[in-house]
Amino acid sequence: MTKVLIATEKAFAAKAVEGIKKIFTGVGFETIMLENYTDPNDLVQAVANVDALIIRSDKANRQVIEAGKSLKIIVRAGAGYDNIDLAAATEKGIVAMNTPGQNSNAVAELTFGMLVFMARANFKGGSGTELKGKKIGIHAYGNVGKNVARIAKGFDMEVFAFDPFVSKETIQKDGVTVVGSVEELYSTCDYISLNIPATEKTKKSINFDLLSKMPKGATVINTARKEVIDEEGLKAFFAAKSDFKYISDIAPDCHDELLQFGNRYYSTPKKQGAETSEANINAGLAAANQIVDFIKNGTKTFQVNK
Repeated sequence: MTKVLIATEKAFAAKAVEGIKKIFTGVGFETIMLENYTDPNDLVQAVANVDALIIRSDKANRQVIEAGKSLKIIVRAGAGYDNIDLAAATEKGIVAMNTPGQNSNAVAELTFGMLVFMARANFKGGSGTELKGKKIGIHAYGNVGKNVARIAKGFDMEVFAFDPFVSKETIQKDGVTVVGSVEELYSTCDYISLNIPATEKTKKSINFDLLSKMPKGATVINTARKEVIDEEGLKAFFAAKSDFKYISDIAPDCHDELLQFGNRYYSTPKKQGAETSEANINAGLAAANQIVDFIKNGTKTFQVNK
């Protein structure tokens, strides 16, 4: 019998677990639960004899992967997958997948919650600014970016995007203006929605030079990864520009140092872009269905370690 381990330091919603188990029971798979654990060694031990693994923000590192003697597939229930050691998975012939699009609306809605929070002076009673007529730049036009564009148009904002991996025609058909470079995006827009993944090319790519191209009073909203920020450059830019604002869904390592800049900086206590009931359920069910499709049919549509 195929055994599937659901390992979640932050447990799925009960409805999601119920749905996942129903999917696996329907095809004769056994579901093994490891929820709300605090010791990483618990995951190392639990993965020893399972065929498939579903995780959320849990670390599927080399130790975990090597411990999974029968492991064939790992699915991260969410878009980002930097918590999976892809090299180790590839070496062992394990397929790694994510569930793109399942959390995208939740992240996009959080983007605008954060954006309004900064535009309205952190809700502390000071004079803020309206979003209507302002320019928002979408840095990476994937599933989240598309939803950010949709919501931005509802605020009557001017929407711009840069993504070298998405065709100009695809972006334009959504009523979004395409710019030719990342520098043009940052120099054009009052707000930047940062949606890029953390890769070797993007890590620390949001630096002093790029930020310095932004207009007066500009704001960067980061619902991506902290690793894409050059933190030394960010600190220097805060000190150099008294009107710049930055809000993040994941605290940078220099969080305590940035607190001195008051209302111009804010970070959520923990990453919560995907923390909605709907996203939780969608991602969990998608992960389960992808495992079934892979085990039964060999389907690798969402493989990320090709």
